[in-house]
Amino acid sequence: MTLTPVKLSRPASVTDAFLNQLVARVPGSGATWALTEVYTGDVLVELPQSTPADIERAFAVAREAQRKWAATPVKQRLAVFKRAHTLFVDRARAIADLIQVESGKNRRMAIEETCDPPMVMSHYLKRAAKLLAPVKRGGPVPLVTSSTEVRRPKGVVGIIAPWNFPFATGVSDAIPALMAGNAVVLKPDNKTALSPLYGVRLLEEAGLPEGLFQVVCGEGPDVGPALIDQADYVMFTGSTATGKVIGERAGRNLIGCCLELGGKNPMIVLEDADIGEAVRGAVFGAFGNTGQICMHVERIYLPESRYDEFKTAFVAAASALDVRAAYDFGPEMGSLVSVDHMRRVKSHVDDAVAKGATVLCGGKPRPDLGPAFFEPTILEGVTKDMLCGVTETFGPVVALHTYRTVDEAVELANDTDYGLNASIWSTDVPAARALAARIESGNVNVNDILATAFAAKGTPSGGIKNSGVGARHGDQGLLKYTDGQNLAVLKKQVMGPRPGQGYEKYVESMLSGLKTLRKLRLR
Repeated sequence: MTLTPVKLSRPASVTDAFLNQLVARVPGSGATWALTEVYTGDVLVELPQSTPADIERAFAVAREAQRKWAATPVKQRLAVFKRAHTLFVDRARAIADLIQVESGKNRRMAIEETCDPPMVMSHYLKRAAKLLAPVKRGGPVPLVTSSTEVRRPKGVVGIIAPWNFPFATGVSDAIPALMAGNAVVLKPDNKTALSPLYGVRLLEEAGLPEGLFQVVCGEGPDVGPALIDQADYVMFTGSTATGKVIGERAGRNLIGCCLELGGKNPMIVLEDADIGEAVRGAVFGAFGNTGQICMHVERIYLPESRYDEFKTAFVAAASALDVRAAYDFGPEMGSLVSVDHMRRVKSHVDDAVAKGATVLCGGKPRPDLGPAFFEPTILEGVTKDMLCGVTETFGPVVALHTYRTVDEAVELANDTDYGLNASIWSTDVPAARALAARIESGNVNVNDILATAFAAKGTPSGGIKNSGVGARHGDQGLLKYTDGQNLAVLKKQVMGPRPGQGYEKYVESMLSGLKTLRKLRLR
């Protein structure tokens, strides 16, 4: 294949001086890494690579800043994020420029990604003060004992963010940790370090103390172990294989971790579904962010009676997508993140075809559009002996399947080691809700692919089975970054026999008291 160079001018906001300012905050006494513009393959900036010694120093600085931050009243901490919310919204276009330059996603997805941190801020600005406030509870003996639940920050939280949503995960996962009184050391992917670095800069512009939010860079095997060994808690988003390694190391260090991992997410279209709406949903579910969304759709299950109708409309819609490199809102799909990842996606499609699958549309790289472009691809005849039949492809590739009964659809949807996200389409919402209860998935959307679940910041979002441990969002998304301390007070010495009272008599009164407390519903 001969590559036709893409003639494209990067956004005016992304100057060499600006990029050098961003990467200057990364501690790096080792080599540098050439961070490239995905659309063209041109080098944007040399990114410092952090050594274990650099990481140790970053944690030391963060730990020192954290002590003062934890002692800062919650109201003052939250005031930083009130100011940050305005800054993030006002700078959304500049943030989107960076996201596009480093990831190659289309403008629509880039601007939507910029909205995630403000949404997270907005939610926890309403909830954090209540969640972090001490809660007084009853002690074992009414009136003379009490117990208070106190929330204490973990210390320094290590966050390992992926390349598919670098700004949303790198910044949004840090927000509740910082609100709770922690410091953060973030390791973004080398390919997409620019937008999270800018996010840290904006937080400091809003008043976040310098040193509290550190960024270290490097390849995962080089940087990850040192980060985990220094951290008091780890938040990771990425592959299941890497998540298992991180979870094991965190366990050896006796620290907690939250892992949002891979998925092989199903979409079930019921017989009464509006096919037009389902097709529009499937186009986004399969090809949004060029298929590089943890919760995107890779398997679509259709009733035999509606299969041809859906297939015809879906293939037509996918074939008509505007796929190209541009820094405006025209394209509906952009590039994959790298040439290496494009080759991985291609290998899944080639393997499927070699084993008997049929390509209904797409199926090929598009070097004429840019180094890492791949066509929107729809397959049928995919089986479990194919890579894309069981393994997350994480690209613009989706497989169509038929089912005879709803029970069979549920069985097929659940026939996977993953359980991150699922989608059900029906005009009978109560029936779809009942079906959702049978799906083994941390998130289930009815008549939507993923946005309704993920944008519901008040509800925890995470995976089950091999799709992860723990959750982001909801009360759990903040409380996981804290330890609960039980502050108990005994006002009078009543926890034992009174002077001169035999132990048998004390036991008799204690057991009688337990019955009385239960009868009065006091304990």
